[in-house]
Amino acid sequence: MKQLLDFTGKVVLVTGARSGIGQAVAIAFAGQGAKVVIAGRHPCTDTEQAIKDAGGEATYVQCDVANENDIRHLIEQTIRIYGRLDVAVNNAGTLPPTANLTEQTTADFDHTFNVDARGVFLCMKYEVPELLKNETGGAIINITSVAGLIADPGMTPYVGAKHAVTGLTKAAAIEYADRNIRINAIAPGFTRTEITAGWMDDPEMLALVKSYNSQHRFAEPEEIANVALFLGSDMASFLNGSIIAADAGQTAH
Repeated sequence: MKQLLDFTGKVVLVTGARSGIGQAVAIAFAGQGAKVVIAGRHPCTDTEQAIKDAGGEATYVQCDVANENDIRHLIEQTIRIYGRLDVAVNNAGTLPPTANLTEQTTADFDHTFNVDARGVFLCMKYEVPELLKNETGGAIINITSVAGLIADPGMTPYVGAKHAVTGLTKAAAIEYADRNIRINAIAPGFTRTEITAGWMDDPEMLALVKSYNSQHRFAEPEEIANVALFLGSDMASFLNGSIIAADAGQTAH
């Protein structure tokens, strides 16, 4: 019987893999046999070591997704080292300071969109041509957010950028559906990561966030990684242009 979560012989690229969701995703795919390219602005030493300690294979490539040249170099290095690309997880993101719209700076807005939205667009722009070379196609998984489905106050640039990722995912999925490329997104609820550490250190904010979902808790990065494994596998063969809300029912209200 075919093991549908077996990624042996597959090459998986994960951006923003130094910590949090990206790190968990990279480790999860490596655990299922994939050769993983881990990308980040800074060395992903812990991620790379965890994969290698478990007997997996990983290669770090420096990449700032706000820089088109870096993304082009990332894809070129992936092909140079492994000769192909099968699954890409576009996870790298940033979070602006919490403030109302009129208090947000243009610089914060531009940086958030450059990383969270433009970065996803550019990653797909260079990933798709490589996936088209495969007889079996491939899969792209964009990491958006519940903020890409609903809105919260004090996060206007982030909400706007994540809604853009939702739209980019759907549009790209339609364009390449007949070329055997599946493009989907995960919209995580509040997840324990380095980027949310400030919120987790604030008891009032943490209590508020926990009240949003039916399980009254935050997600662990590994729980989001499980969804990525599914979307990258043949088990998700009929999913395309889907936005999977991994949020314990937050957006079901």
